[in-house]
Amino acid sequence: MKLRTGDAWMPADEYGKSLKGLTLNLLVEDIDKALLFQRTVLGADVVYSDPDFAVLRGYGAEWMLHADHTYDRHPFRIAAYAAGQRGAGVELRLHGCDPDKAEAAAVEHGFEVMASAANKPHGLREAFIVDADGYVWVPDRPL
Repeated sequence: MKLRTGDAWMPADEYGKSLKGLTLNLLVEDIDKALLFQRTVLGADVVYSDPDFAVLRGYGAEWMLHADHTYDRHPFRIAAYAAGQRGAGVELRLHGCDPDKAEAAAVEHGFEVMASAANKPHGLREAFIVDADGYVWVPDRPL
């Protein structure tokens, strides 16, 4: 069930045809809560948002959020919740996102820091931060 009233920012088929390479589509409980994390912790730019859907851009990547209710009749919904935790086994890495700033913003806004920013042997400084929907984001930058 869609909550948006009025026209979308662009026709869905036009946006779909514009996508290239790898994109992410994350199911979230509440778009506004998810956007708080995306903007304040990750420093992402919101290209578009409504109560059902959002497009974000940052660090050379683009990703989407869909509210849970938009998948109420979709077969993927069953698979998405079967694991018991959203995104189980997946790290969502944002290369070039300062892990120290992201961690500070996460703490300020009450998000869980799974692992504090640290220098790693693979040449990156990274932090592991959990958003309101349980997705694990890893902002990182080269040492």
